[in-house]
Amino acid sequence: MVRYVHTNIIARDPARLIDFYKTVFHCESIGETRDLRGEWLDRLTGLQNAHIVGEHLRLPGYEGDHPTLEIFAYDSELPAAPAINRCGLAHLAFEVESVEETLAQVLEHGGSQLGELVRTEYEDGRRAVFVYAADCEGNLVELQSWY
Repeated sequence: MVRYVHTNIIARDPARLIDFYKTVFHCESIGETRDLRGEWLDRLTGLQNAHIVGEHLRLPGYEGDHPTLEIFAYDSELPAAPAINRCGLAHLAFEVESVEETLAQVLEHGGSQLGELVRTEYEDGRRAVFVYAADCEGNLVELQSWY
């Protein structure tokens, strides 16, 4: 069996980031908070004295307890700068009813916009609105709406 379980974001302020995703994207708590440490975690992460706190949030549009957005924080972190074209995980994408209204919520809750909001039509006639934004900690998010 193979199934997708979660995507992890490491936060500077996990409470603020958790609130952002609950408020803007309607992610829901499933009651899985974490305060992890111990020899097993040090071995797993390759870090000495690793300590993780955070919570799993069910992604919108799903039932049950998966898939989730896992928002964690470590006691120490290495700096990283997100970029839309870097190798590795680039962004999360959410289909929303109104890109404009959701972008306004992103901005209202401490996020930012990256690039322009665009409208496009595909060769098969489908039309869409897209914009890249960043959450309140700079993680990149794509907003999309199809019509």
